Amino acid sequence: MVTGKDLLDLGYKSGKWFKEALEHINAHELSGDELRAYLDQVGPPPAVPLLPQPLPFHENIRAETAVEQDNIDCVRLSMQQLMRTPTVVAGAVMPDACPAGPVGTIPVGGVVATRGAIHPGMHSADICCSVMLTNLGQADPKTVLDIAQQITHFGPGGREREHQFELPAEIEQEMKSNPFLSSLRSLNFAREHLGTQGDGNHFLYVGTSRNTGDTVLVTHHGSRGVGALLYKNGMVVAERFRQVLSPETAPANAWIPIDSEEGQNYWRALQTVRKWTKQNHLVLHDTIAERLGAPVQQRFWNEHNFVFRDGDVFYHAKGATPLDPKFLPDITGPRIIPLNMAQPILIVEGHTTANNLGFAPHGAGRNLSRTRHKRSIVGKTDEQVFAEETQGIDARFFFNRIDVSELPSAYKNAEEVKRQIVEFDLATTVDEIQPYGCIMAGDWEQDAPWRKKKLAKAEAKRLAEQDAQADESALQ
Repeated sequence: MVTGKDLLDLGYKSGKWFKEALEHINAHELSGDELRAYLDQVGPPPAVPLLPQPLPFHENIRAETAVEQDNIDCVRLSMQQLMRTPTVVAGAVMPDACPAGPVGTIPVGGVVATRGAIHPGMHSADICCSVMLTNLGQADPKTVLDIAQQITHFGPGGREREHQFELPAEIEQEMKSNPFLSSLRSLNFAREHLGTQGDGNHFLYVGTSRNTGDTVLVTHHGSRGVGALLYKNGMVVAERFRQVLSPETAPANAWIPIDSEEGQNYWRALQTVRKWTKQNHLVLHDTIAERLGAPVQQRFWNEHNFVFRDGDVFYHAKGATPLDPKFLPDITGPRIIPLNMAQPILIVEGHTTANNLGFAPHGAGRNLSRTRHKRSIVGKTDEQVFAEETQGIDARFFFNRIDVSELPSAYKNAEEVKRQIVEFDLATTVDEIQPYGCIMAGDWEQDAPWRKKKLAKAEAKRLAEQDAQADESALQ
């Protein structure tokens, strides 16, 4: 009788396939050449090594300062390691590129094309982070911003039941029929997080079109808990494949083969999350327009943290804006590239070139992490920095707590990003949305329960030490 140990001794790696294979082998009493032939047919393929050298990639970015050069050097190092992944066929970085994790992970502003494989780590947890624009005609910008502030939702968690939007039946059914999305937790996120924007660099922006003078609403956010949970589940499945298919590949770059059942389900799950995210924008835009009584003149949107397909090639855009119409099944207008709260939002068009792979930047990017940027501001209070950098615009934080890591100085020079878009022929600007004002989450963590508990604990410890010192002094 052939056992699992026998298969291991023959050099085969254990897995779910062992049980069925052993049943067949023993039922048919296979041995010798017949056994080997059968095992080679049903067993997993040999492990795929890393490419011996990184594939070349296009650098659509240039440094103007030493800090920017350091940033590019880190991006380049990560891309060089990533471009040895066996599935990769092409790559590019945009002018807004910056590191987004350990060396070897895809940077923000990175585009990586792979054949026959979806890499969850290359679209990140904020799946389908995207921007939507609605033209509200001659509506008053301040009124739009005031109403929007009453309707939108920033920060952690979701909406309370009485303030939730209705989840479309089509999306709910797609989620229930997909093993990646069907959990009760995922469905609860889909209901509670609909109409919410999260935190970080997500925003609600009101401005006016340079071309027409019309008032325009732009929102920026992703798939919230729905996407984050899909990413988590996807990484678990990709890791299982990595251990069998390519143990040398870094865990962050693990992939799910598209020709597997899991790959087909994951691709469908991504499309469902895309629908949910678009709806997440729509409920806010429609409710604001309805409250205003303003007819919608124009509306379009695009994602920039997603996976786009062209045959068996999958383009992973981590903070890159798709230009090629083949990537956007519901395209209704040009693309949207925000820069920072005090700068215009670019409305662009473009085409696929050898160096852009069909993509443009998604924003201004960062040269320093949020923490390093905060440390770089010395000699000024948050209020002083806020007053200087938001002069002339109506900038608001949902939690009334200034987040200096989201002020304009936290990002790359917007004018330089615009110049590099032209220099590398990445896109053509056809309009600009001049800023009136915006809403962002702000530093909500200052009032977070965990932080208050930590501060209270530290204060109790300080008082206890103070009392101990007082008692010691009294004894002396």
